[in-house]
Amino acid sequence: MRLADSHCHLNYKGLVEEQAQVIARARETGVEAMLNISIREREWDEVIGLAEREPDIWASVGIHPHEADEHPDVDAAKLIERAAHPRVVGIGESGLDYYYDHSDRDRQRASFRAHCAASRETGLPIIVHTRDAEADTAEILRDELGKGAFPGVIHCFTASGEFADIALELGFYISISGIVTFKNARDLQETAARLPLERLLIETDSPFLAPVPHRGRTGEPAFVADTCRFLANLRGEDPDALAEATRGNFHSLFAKTRA
Repeated sequence: MRLADSHCHLNYKGLVEEQAQVIARARETGVEAMLNISIREREWDEVIGLAEREPDIWASVGIHPHEADEHPDVDAAKLIERAAHPRVVGIGESGLDYYYDHSDRDRQRASFRAHCAASRETGLPIIVHTRDAEADTAEILRDELGKGAFPGVIHCFTASGEFADIALELGFYISISGIVTFKNARDLQETAARLPLERLLIETDSPFLAPVPHRGRTGEPAFVADTCRFLANLRGEDPDALAEATRGNFHSLFAKTRA
């Protein structure tokens, strides 16, 4: 299989301690592209630095909704400035998380809109995190897209089938993580089985959410192959064909990776 892991955190505890080996295992498994995601401003230099050193790894710049309170000065202009780096291919992750509410909801919404504006200005896809916030996420995306188009992906999708339809209607891609392999993920499995192939991505969100048969272990990009096999079986597709399609989708969405 030739794979892309559309969302991972290679600089996080659990992976960074043996980062070179983690990357090597991913490559041995057939992972040809990895998008290393930032969630705090202080991570940007490190995440970009890794992308500068490794030709098959790219970077994003963004502020996670959990971190919105701590980053009131990260506006669209600052995101746009850092996104000019040739190895930065996405904006985020950003969005809304009303499950944990680690940041004030108004601050989350303001930060999310700043990321949408940066995506619109740069043309780089916004990487959207949403949890227990479907209505507000959809409302903000519709409103911001009304100001001018921009591409994006709903990462680590766990929302409702109705929200999947909204995301697709808005032109977004949907990325499926190892959660789809969990026994209690019936609703997600039903949604993932019917997503259009041309809008589908797969990811690990490592070091989190290791798929079956690795559940309980530290996740890593190599495990995207297990998610791909499970998803292919769920959809009645050939694993190699699904890997090829989702890898192609990754490069279509994150077009700067083709430069």
